[in-house]
Amino acid sequence: MSFLSILIIAVGLGMDAFSVAIGIGAVRGRVSPGPVLRLSVSFGIFQFFMPVLGWLAGRTVVERISAYDHWVAFGLLLFVGARMIHESFAGEGRERTDREDPTRGWTLLMLSVATSIDALAVGMTMALLKTPILYPSAVIGIVAFAMTMAGMLAGRQLASLFGRKVELLGGLILIGIGVQILIEHMT
Repeated sequence: MSFLSILIIAVGLGMDAFSVAIGIGAVRGRVSPGPVLRLSVSFGIFQFFMPVLGWLAGRTVVERISAYDHWVAFGLLLFVGARMIHESFAGEGRERTDREDPTRGWTLLMLSVATSIDALAVGMTMALLKTPILYPSAVIGIVAFAMTMAGMLAGRQLASLFGRKVELLGGLILIGIGVQILIEHMT
């Protein structure tokens, strides 16, 4: 598999991470290096390991997982998006706490899994094609890292333009990505 093919796959897989990062960057407003690095590293690591896991699982698991993987991604994105929308209305006039930080804890884990489930399927496909996995996975992880970082910074610019109501938009974006995943898998 050529580098260009791998890069195109990596950018395609990184689009969900990029979109989610825009929403989170917009929610956070002023973005410091810590949250940007946490989200970028987490998304990059998950995007690296999921193809490896998919490759190891190979053909035996693909039939079992493919029936509901899109529902898992949708459910996770719906949950986090709904929380963000709720916070946009409930959060007027109060400061955000670290507990509400989407770049920490369970929320970070859920978003990392939700944005990398497609990478699992790519790994399974590569196993079926008998393609070595470490190099493509490294490219996928690095691209996801870079796209997540760019998304966080772009989201910050949106927040400076539109204020705190961007949190509502971020939640809607996450839910929209979840719906898009459902539509893609059901057609």
